Amino acid sequence: MTALILNLHPTIELTDEQFFQLCQNNRDLRLERTAEGELIIMPPTGWESGNRNSRLTQRLGNWTDADGTGLAFDSSTGFKLPNGANRSPDASWVKRDRIVALNPDTARFLPIAPDFVAELSSATDSLEKLQQKMQEYIDNGVLLGWLLDPQNQRVEIYRPDAEVEVLQSPNSLSGEDVLRGFVLDLAEILN
Repeated sequence: MTALILNLHPTIELTDEQFFQLCQNNRDLRLERTAEGELIIMPPTGWESGNRNSRLTQRLGNWTDADGTGLAFDSSTGFKLPNGANRSPDASWVKRDRIVALNPDTARFLPIAPDFVAELSSATDSLEKLQQKMQEYIDNGVLLGWLLDPQNQRVEIYRPDAEVEVLQSPNSLSGEDVLRGFVLDLAEILN
């Protein structure tokens, strides 16, 4: 099943508080909101995608614990991007000092773009929509983004002010200067 997109504008324009409360009142739903005010209802993933995403999040979390310079987040974490969109990447990471400087309410969505995001495509996802989402992340301040596409055995790497780099069947990915020392082994994620 693909995501359901509700175009609420101009009939209903949810405030940030209303969107937050909608999410709180519907905790079993995974909701996102575009900068244009569209409400996206995402279905649960199949078991294979869930397992792949679990491995991705686990590996990022393990590195984060050892590194100590930031915090890792799973797909249930909401971010309020500078363009007004509310997004929940499959995996993400933010430098600890950026969060400390904000002193955000821990019960609310984090009001910044992550430093790093990863999206994992499932068989029912629209690759074009995920590519647009990745570009939105970069346009809003994300420094490194990975779009993992197991169906086509490829990875798209997004960086500010650079063309998207496409890798066919890579064995691993480097966190580059954003996630220094992190190398993601793609066994059991892409395969």
